[in-house]
Amino acid sequence: MKICLITSECEPYVKTGGLADVCGSLPPALSNFGAEIKVFLPLYGIINREKFIIKPVSGIKQVSLKLGEKEFKFSVYNCKHTDGKTEVYFIECAGLYDRDSIYTQDSDEDERFILFQYAVFLTLQNLQWAPDVFHCNDWQSGLIPALLKLKFNRDKLFTSAATVLSIHNIGYQGIFGKESIYKANFPESSFVLGGPFEYNGNTNFLKAGIWYADLITTVSKTYAEEIQTSEYGSGLDGVLKSRSDNIAGILNGIDNNLWNPVTDNLISENYGIDNIRLKEKNKVELLELAGLRYSEHIPVYGIVSRFAWQKGFELFFDTIDEILDNNIQLIVLGSGEEHYEDFFLKVSLQYSDKVYVRFGFDNRFAHLITAGSDFFVMPSRYEPCGLNQMYSLNYGTIPIVRKTGGLADTVIDFGNNESGNGIVFDDFLPEQLLVSMKRAEELFIDKPLFDKVRRSGMSADFSWERSALQYMNIYNKVKKPVSGT
Repeated sequence: MKICLITSECEPYVKTGGLADVCGSLPPALSNFGAEIKVFLPLYGIINREKFIIKPVSGIKQVSLKLGEKEFKFSVYNCKHTDGKTEVYFIECAGLYDRDSIYTQDSDEDERFILFQYAVFLTLQNLQWAPDVFHCNDWQSGLIPALLKLKFNRDKLFTSAATVLSIHNIGYQGIFGKESIYKANFPESSFVLGGPFEYNGNTNFLKAGIWYADLITTVSKTYAEEIQTSEYGSGLDGVLKSRSDNIAGILNGIDNNLWNPVTDNLISENYGIDNIRLKEKNKVELLELAGLRYSEHIPVYGIVSRFAWQKGFELFFDTIDEILDNNIQLIVLGSGEEHYEDFFLKVSLQYSDKVYVRFGFDNRFAHLITAGSDFFVMPSRYEPCGLNQMYSLNYGTIPIVRKTGGLADTVIDFGNNESGNGIVFDDFLPEQLLVSMKRAEELFIDKPLFDKVRRSGMSADFSWERSALQYMNIYNKVKKPVSGT
């Protein structure tokens, strides 16, 4: 099975979010099932070429490509991925990718990723490598299925190729003006009202991908259902519902080499399900770093997050005083929108004996919060997959979550199921968060049940091997017979 995975970011080369984690961890896991993978991403100026031994590919230098009325030139570089087997190819075009950030609001943002997608096909032609499946990720590779079916369909190299489009967050769609259709070298007739490319008079890259892909995946089963509703579909619920028979949800995995309490070198004391009592030493150090008093009788609630509308922190605005009126401690790490930062700063000043807040990102502190907290709070409005709740489950830290997306697929309320591993509330209401926080306090006091719920979380399998096997099943489902057989 030959897989061409196309992405705008990939760990460890360049990362802004969970997409990079997926595209960095999935290929090695797929290789373990015998797949041959080539990963493609732009060669952004911020990528360290020397560190990753990224070298030019012989014979693919300064290739001319005309998009609309503009002429571009690109070159191709590559390196071996972290598994030593997967090939990673970088599309180099300094004028488009050598910028301060990998995503921009610049007027040529559409051209940056149109060129990238064309360059994937031209590179494969040069290499004479025929993929069984193009695995596209989000809008930045959303035109690949259309290009395959409308532009490169006559090349025998691709006649047996299928396409899978993974939607990591439907809130980002690649919406540009009508002229983008011409920049992508599609004829004017392609842009029709309600058609595959058109969205409210504009061009929508993700919609085109949904329309033309052989199969669509999302990063959790619940999110696959949610995005087909008007509440969560971000305007694409109609086209998604028309493809409902070809949509599947596959939960992301987590990197057990990085997020494993048994081997984690960023925490103060390693532990596992068989010696979970050692977890308490991480709580002691966490509170010491936060300048808060340690007590085995006081539960610690942790938060590690971006401060954004999606994450649902408004639920704390009217409940925080009542929450902190109890004998608890709260430790927060994150950054983002100013009004959330202002809120947490005010709370930390008002309740300095109970609350500690650190702005920005500190990887070691994030690991220590995950290991040292008793509960981990994620009250998201929506969460396509979520990783922090899986990290916390792995570390025996009980998650408190709203029932949405990947949170609904990974966290089982302990009151409703013998194998419950967390606390779940249904509606996005302050009073439901308040009730959940109080339930956590009661659970903390009931030590036998508290221990059982923690162990249940630590018993779950969130490995990439589990996810990779599901992707292999998807690839086999869409794989087409080789021409002539």
